[in-house]
Formats: sequence, structure tokens, C-alpha cells
Amino acid sequence: MTIPDYQTIMLPVLKLASDGNEHKFSHAVDALAKEFALTVEERNELLPSGSQAIFNNRVGWARSYLKQAGLLTAPRRGYFAISDKGAELLKNNPDQIDASVLEQYPEFIEFKNRKKDKGETEPNPVFAFESQSTLTPEDALASAYNKLRSAVESEVLAAVKEASPSFFERVVIDLLVKMGYGGNRQDAGRALGKSGDGGIDGIINEDRLGLDVIYIQAKRWEGVVGRPEIQKFAGALQGQRARKGVFITTSSFTKEAKEYVSVIESKIILLDGENLAKLMAEHNVGVSTIGLYEVKKLDSDYFDNE
Repeated sequence: MTIPDYQTIMLPVLKLASDGNEHKFSHAVDALAKEFALTVEERNELLPSGSQAIFNNRVGWARSYLKQAGLLTAPRRGYFAISDKGAELLKNNPDQIDASVLEQYPEFIEFKNRKKDKGETEPNPVFAFESQSTLTPEDALASAYNKLRSAVESEVLAAVKEASPSFFERVVIDLLVKMGYGGNRQDAGRALGKSGDGGIDGIINEDRLGLDVIYIQAKRWEGVVGRPEIQKFAGALQGQRARKGVFITTSSFTKEAKEYVSVIESKIILLDGENLAKLMAEHNVGVSTIGLYEVKKLDSDYFDNE
């Protein structure tokens, strides 16, 4: 199944605490993951920041909001327990617990409407999306980030397609060097674009020591690249007794082309325009940073020294 949103997790968290015992957060996460039958991959799926597992993050927000509504207590750091209010709510056998349920509790309303330092009472920005959404704040940030990233990648690919062949060669060099191939840029520049042997456009070192080389075909294509072009490239590799190659295009590859590289002896990576743009954005080739946002959390180690 897909990873449940934080509001879906609220009722299971409260039911887990209904035994009246103190529950360690990490143990609760494990128990809830089993309840939702999450796979190992789903358990390990991270936020875009890579700072935390998505499921752990959503369980954390579910616990936090239940606590703010007075349905859970925090008897000690890293633990939670059900409150009298929480037990009373469960007696009503609710089908679910979401933000609308929590808004029935004055403590939660107060939490949402905390005053700013200047004395004005305004809704907490964390909840600006909450009445219509099942997103946690991190989910909302991730969604906005992905939309921005997708827009940037589309712009990058469009710019690459409009660039001259020589500039496209420079893009490929810059990207491969940023990814750790080819030694320095000067060495990579001498290698790429010098071969012209059959289906090979260039050769670049796989590592800084030059222990192995990678043969490259880099073309700005408008149409889909089919199996014949990949076969030609594979044949050129065999002619050089080469084992590794990368075929880079600004368009895409047919299903037959992808199937072909999966069965041949040579290792050929097919890099289409969409993934080329993703790698360029990831390695800061042709893009620049316009702002940074720090997401902070409580430093438990700091307070453990109290």
C-alpha cells in the first residue's frame, strides 16, 4: 500500500496508546508500520531532504497534533501516553481522527492561533493548508519543491535543445566532470568530441586515475532514438574492445532500444533528455541557487545535558 498520510495515522496512534501504558516513539513507529503492512521500501522512503523517513515523519506529526489537542501526553522525552480526553474520544468509536476532529478541542485551536511576538493573533502558518489537505508541513514543502524542480528541469531541457552542438558538448563535459568522471575539465574536454569513430563521439575516463574508460555518444535528437542507433553504438564499442558506454540524447528511447541494452554483453547506459535535465539540476550544471530554507527540529542531545 501507499504510505498513509498523517491524519490517517492519528486514530491508530491513539488506539495504540489506549492500553494506558507509556509508548516509546520508535517502537510505536514499528508497530504502526506493521499495522499498515508497509514494505521495507516504503519504510525506508525518505523525504526529499533525505533527513528522515517519510513514514516516521508522518507518525511524528500525528503524535504531535494529538498531543496539542490534549489527547496524548508526553510523560518523558521520546514517549507518549493517552490522556483522559483521548480515552473519552475512543469511547465514541470514531471512524477517523483528522484536523476537523482536533479543532473541537480548545487546546488545539489555541495552538493554531498562537500570537506572534508583535502581539497580533494570526493563524499559525503551519496550518495554512491544513483544512483542505492531508499534507504535513514537510510534505507541503516537498510538494512545492518537486513542482519547482520539475519546472526548472523542463526549462533546462528546452535550453539544451536550443543550444548549438558545440555548447551541447560542453554541457555533457561539465555534467560528467561534476559527476566525478574524466578527471579535470581540461582532460575531459580533450577526450570528448575527438574520436568520431563509427558511433562513438568521445571517450572519457571513468575515474581520475584513468583505470577504465567510457565511450560516449551524445546527440541532440528530435525524434525517438530506436534500436538501430543503439546497435550501431554497441558495434562501435565492440570494435574498440570497449565494455562501457553512455548514449546521451535530448529526446527519448524506444522500448526496443531499452530492451536491447538489457540483453547485450556491453554495459550501455541510455540517458534521455528528461534524465539529462534531472542530473543537470542535481549537479548544478546550468542552474543556480536562488534561496535556501533551513528546516529545524528539537536537538534532544542538547536538552539531555540539562
